[in-house]
Amino acid sequence: MPTAVGAGAAARAALVSATGADGLGADWAPVLAGVPLFAGLSKRHLKRVAALARARRFHSGQAILRAGEPGAAFYVVLDGTVRVLPVAGRVVRLGPGEAFGELALLDDGPRSADVVAEGEVLTMAIGRGAFDKLLRSEPAIARALLRTLAARLRERSR
Repeated sequence: MPTAVGAGAAARAALVSATGADGLGADWAPVLAGVPLFAGLSKRHLKRVAALARARRFHSGQAILRAGEPGAAFYVVLDGTVRVLPVAGRVVRLGPGEAFGELALLDDGPRSADVVAEGEVLTMAIGRGAFDKLLRSEPAIARALLRTLAARLRERSR
């Protein structure tokens, strides 16, 4: 199931700063700082992860992810809205600053939902292969992610 990230005023300001006027900026570390999965990363590590990101545009109605397919990338919505259609559960809409597909960075499991663009959508995408290579070269990032995931599991078990 995708994880929604709150897109408050600070997150929107980071998006504008990171994407610039043309929507294709390269300094996406401030955007990633607002993604719960990356909450425990230092600024240096956020920059290393952000360097892997690529802009991806999707047209209205275009499928970004399909349930059951292998996950190859993680996405953060930079502009527009996506509709998440889980196999079981309720439909969720995600907007700027919100993320989906994070499990693809961590396992080889299938996607748990369809995600479709509602109107024109600009995303930041991080591929699993490049992310795996980064984790091998920067074990501190892997440890920080494990701490974040453990904290999320603890919170859910309360």
